[in-house]
Amino acid sequence: MKNITLITIVFFALIFPYLTFGQGYKNPVIPGFYPDPSICKVSDDYYLVSSTFEYFPGVPVFHSKDLINWNQIGHCLTRKSQLPFEKVTPSQGIYAPTLRYHNGVFYMVTTLMISRNENANFYVTATNPAGPWSDPIYVDQSGIDPSLFWDDDGKVYFQSNRATSFDDARAIYQSEIDIKTGEILSEIKMLWTGSGAQYIEAPHVYKKDGYYYLMTAEGGTFYNHQVTIARSKNIWGPYEGCPHNPILTARNSYDVIQGTGHGDLIEAHDGSWWMVFLCIRPTVGNCPVLGRETSLVPVEWKNGWPVVNETGVATAQMDVPTLPLKPFPEKSTLTEFDEKELGLEWNYIRNPVASNYSLDNKQGSLALKGEKWTLSDALGEITFVGRRIQHWSFSAETELVFAPKADNETAGICIMSRNNYHYDLFLQKRNNQQYLVLEYRIGSITHREAEIPVEGGSIKLKIGGKKTFYEFSYAENGSSNYHTIASVDSRFMSADVSGGYTGPYVGLFASGNGEKSTAWAYYDWFKYQEKGEL
Repeated sequence: MKNITLITIVFFALIFPYLTFGQGYKNPVIPGFYPDPSICKVSDDYYLVSSTFEYFPGVPVFHSKDLINWNQIGHCLTRKSQLPFEKVTPSQGIYAPTLRYHNGVFYMVTTLMISRNENANFYVTATNPAGPWSDPIYVDQSGIDPSLFWDDDGKVYFQSNRATSFDDARAIYQSEIDIKTGEILSEIKMLWTGSGAQYIEAPHVYKKDGYYYLMTAEGGTFYNHQVTIARSKNIWGPYEGCPHNPILTARNSYDVIQGTGHGDLIEAHDGSWWMVFLCIRPTVGNCPVLGRETSLVPVEWKNGWPVVNETGVATAQMDVPTLPLKPFPEKSTLTEFDEKELGLEWNYIRNPVASNYSLDNKQGSLALKGEKWTLSDALGEITFVGRRIQHWSFSAETELVFAPKADNETAGICIMSRNNYHYDLFLQKRNNQQYLVLEYRIGSITHREAEIPVEGGSIKLKIGGKKTFYEFSYAENGSSNYHTIASVDSRFMSADVSGGYTGPYVGLFASGNGEKSTAWAYYDWFKYQEKGEL
């Protein structure tokens, strides 16, 4: 009997952590183009932001109770006064943000990048992370990836990877600032040049057990990416590097989770430590067709240094104890355009012209009117609204009613990587005949794959995605019998091919192709659905 009791006690001792906590999860925890994550907590609520570059609104805000299940609750930058994007080209705009919470106020600090010689660091504030957020408060310190740190004495410090210009040596620099005005109160001082890899960026300062820890990213934001850390007893240094830097990298990993870097640490409400970070998942041609994504790893502190996931490597399948899992209700895959505003998943390219978008013109439809600019223009007020592709296998479909009044007017659905890399399925009129056109833009090459005569009235347009290709199809006049037009390689929509830092969108668009359109395009509904693999 004693043996049975002892066995029972040992059994429950071993399984108790797994009964009270979740067990295991899959990376990425936020799939799709959500790079450069930063995180903060308020009690047992966690909030996360990521980069958005030329897309508007800027900097999505996510909420979680368990660090694994995330729900978007708003954006930090929703007004043109916060995001003057007139001169922003692809992969410029809003670079890596940092999110912090202090004394009842949320702070999001980031970089508006227009060019090497035209950029600005600023922060906005809110008492509710869902918004609204304030107009920008600017800090006259150069560089990108800014961060904020509050010390125990109330002083606030600002970090970035340049001092006064982009001609400065690349390193992490710091100044003390007045958090109410953004005024710099001290000399801008170099703190650390890194562990020896290139492109040091993404600084974050933490205080633990009497040390200031300065965590950074190095190696560039693709396959050589890594997280490194240093520490000092003084906020101004000198900083000593961790003896086992990098503390996170995928340089020698064969797991699908690659390009790991740009992390932010968080101590959970139960005392456990975690890191959110960006990653890529290569597929065809070793190209990550979903962009840079947000993942999560556990962290332990040993001998005064953080140890990430025991090995310094993250994996897609994480078999570790977690916080109690608290998933959110599943969202509908169908958007019927019967609300007053589009959902938080929708973005525009640069600042939208409000008069070219309407949810009121026709009840239950999204109406778009084209400007003179096209998807291939690097500047301009393109009529486009889209959402991130978040899964290797997916379907995206819509029903379109469009009666162009002139041969230059077009409207349809697209896969968008950047202005010179996109696949477009659209309606166009010529000689009083309407055509459905499938066209590819790949760098300097524009190829018209198909031109199909169609009847007037409604037409359903569909894109089916797999790891290696996208398939385009259509159905006319209310039919559900889709006709396949063609398939095309997905890797050309990867930033490894197209360049820059963004990931692919599936979007709805209209254009006057050199002249402003007069005809409206009406989208009755849109459906995005995962199909199998994440």
